Amino acid sequence: MRPKKTRWIKCEPKERCFRPQCMPLSRLNGIYLTLDEFEAIRLADFEGLKQEEASKKMKISRPTFSRIITSAHNKIGDALVNIKAIKIEGGCCNVRKKKE
Repeated sequence: MRPKKTRWIKCEPKERCFRPQCMPLSRLNGIYLTLDEFEAIRLADFEGLKQEEASKKMKISRPTFSRIITSAHNKIGDALVNIKAIKIEGGCCNVRKKKE
C-alpha cells in the first residue's frame, strides 16, 4: 500500500468532539472524523467550493478529494442517524502557513 500524501488544512478545528445530549455517555458510541475529512467538509459544504478547487487547496488530486468527502459524509450521516458522537482527530495533515 502506498503511503498517504500529506494533506493541507487551513486550521485545526476549535472543537474536537460533538455529542448528542439526548443519550447518556455510558450508552453513547462515536465515530472518528479525520482532520482531512473535516477540512474537506469545510471546503465543500461550508465554503461551497467545487471538488477541483477544494482539492487544489488541500494539495491532493480531485479523485482523492472525492474519496475523502464521501467518507466524511458517510461518517457524519451515520452519526446523525444512529445518534453517535463525532470525534475529530488523526490524519496526515499539515496546517497551511499562508492565507489563501
